[in-house]
Amino acid sequence: MTLLAVARTTLIALLASGVAAMPTMKGDVPRPEQVEAPGTPSPFANTSNVDGPVGMNRIAMNWPYGQQKIRGVNLGGWLVLESWITPTLFDQTGNKNIIDEWTFGQLQDRAKAAAALKRHWDSWITEDDFRQIAAAGLNHVRLPIGYWAYDTSAGEPYHQGQAPYVDRAVDWARKHGLRVLIELHSAPGSQNGFDNSGRYGAPHFQDDPQNAVRLKKVVNILAKKYANDQTVTALGLLNEPATFYGQNILDYTTQFWRDGYDTARWPWAEEGNGAQSNLLIVISDGFQPLSHWNNFMSEPQYTSVAIDTHYYQIFSNDELRWTWPERLQKVCSKRAPYSASPNRLMVGEWSVASTDCAKYLNTRNKGHRYDGTFAGSTRIGSCADKTGDGNNFSSQYKDFMRQFFDTQVQVYENHGQGWFYWTWKNENAADWSYKRGMELGFIPRNPTSYKYPLANTCR
Repeated sequence: MTLLAVARTTLIALLASGVAAMPTMKGDVPRPEQVEAPGTPSPFANTSNVDGPVGMNRIAMNWPYGQQKIRGVNLGGWLVLESWITPTLFDQTGNKNIIDEWTFGQLQDRAKAAAALKRHWDSWITEDDFRQIAAAGLNHVRLPIGYWAYDTSAGEPYHQGQAPYVDRAVDWARKHGLRVLIELHSAPGSQNGFDNSGRYGAPHFQDDPQNAVRLKKVVNILAKKYANDQTVTALGLLNEPATFYGQNILDYTTQFWRDGYDTARWPWAEEGNGAQSNLLIVISDGFQPLSHWNNFMSEPQYTSVAIDTHYYQIFSNDELRWTWPERLQKVCSKRAPYSASPNRLMVGEWSVASTDCAKYLNTRNKGHRYDGTFAGSTRIGSCADKTGDGNNFSSQYKDFMRQFFDTQVQVYENHGQGWFYWTWKNENAADWSYKRGMELGFIPRNPTSYKYPLANTCR
């Protein structure tokens, strides 16, 4: 009998005996029988439900998700380029049409681009960053990576070479006691049309079934490599799919979540091996209301799944007009929906930025809504004292950002599983830099050392 046939027979026997059901079938093809990888504890050894939905710990994960809060930072702009995080890297090309990683490879000499990327990868994040992250009382890093680091089979102009730096990051994290969530930040065709997907424009991930096939192959590579790793404890299947574009991309993404889960949970299934990974598998809310995902990929069919939501207040004219007190109360208003969600919830991206003033934040050549230089926007104020290195930030502005930080941390921990700040550092936008925020004093050296207790902020 094949492994899948054995799985079907085993499932029927388990159901008949009253044992909790194995993961459900998709079509006529069952998931493989759950067999723990050699040398690992039984995936059903710990069924405690501490601070979370039933079954979160049914997989013998290598970090106590659901029992200990995630406190982390994103390593943005390192292995997936974003012009607003490292504007100098883009300015040095001398070509204003180079706006993302696709054009970085397409619109300049290949050797020149490769050399620039090598210098960037070697210098932007180093072991000392991991040392500082650990010293700041954080326990996780979220590591964005592009699919092209492992697959450019369709002839995309991306440069490869990032994979060894993933290995380097994992080694540094292990040395300094940090855990790693590897996040696939991009999909073939682009899942959102944002520059952080590698290619700015419109999303085309959903236009070709082969795009999901290719992305699942990358998921499989990562899941095999880190199935029972003590440092890489979570895998994000895809960052920020823009499901608001319509039902087609929402349906395509929803199916990818299911298929991607199977690939990540049973990475050796195609070789006839039913061993499963111990990874926490993370899916994005895709900009849908959290309630949209209620009862999606839930126990007992799916185990150890988390929902990642992102929260910013700066990408519309209306949001940019909010006062500081309004911003704080908007965060407070997240308590109810976060607590009401039956899913394992983490806030994978957020910041204390209250403007879109960071250079190239809206991509190169676009300007800013806040100062009226973005097409269709109306000026609200000057960007001069709202971003940059922070040396000219007023004491009032820094004090607000401290309260904004404290409020968000407490809401995300009290009503969710924790958070990852975006981002660890930025070349010249202190309002987005955790590292620079600590230096300027609006981010505390200990993230749970609250100057502004939640009870004094949230009405």
